[in-house]
Amino acid sequence: MICCIQRVSEASVKADGITAGKIGRGLLVLIGVEKGDGPACADWAAGKIANLRVFEDEKGKMSRSVLDIGGSVLIVSQFTLAGDASKGRRPDFGRAEAPAKAKAIYEKFINAVKEIIGEDKTAFGVFGAHMEVALINDGPVTILLEKRV
Repeated sequence: MICCIQRVSEASVKADGITAGKIGRGLLVLIGVEKGDGPACADWAAGKIANLRVFEDEKGKMSRSVLDIGGSVLIVSQFTLAGDASKGRRPDFGRAEAPAKAKAIYEKFINAVKEIIGEDKTAFGVFGAHMEVALINDGPVTILLEKRV
């Protein structure tokens, strides 16, 4: 599983021109499900992201999590994170999980995040859809999180 986590002032995602999810201060998480990822990966990533200390305290030190600040999380599926562009000019997506299995893990991840930070603090895109993501990256702070099975 690969997650690209961005600390944001705000973020939104549209599918077919309709806003599917929108948050204020918090984290935008782009998630790519790879072959072999299972429910345990989704639970691990959800816990890690909810507790990741990337928000500054009063001393300017990154010591607070999205939970600590009462922030939100916007989750967007992005199979292209599993792409390998090390050879040739076209990325190889052979590491990406098949859509039906990936969707199940994506939904498990969403539910795990909801359990940790709350349903009202969790927003998400539309799996498999062409989406438009808008964000204001705060910092910028961007973290890559990978869990290889």
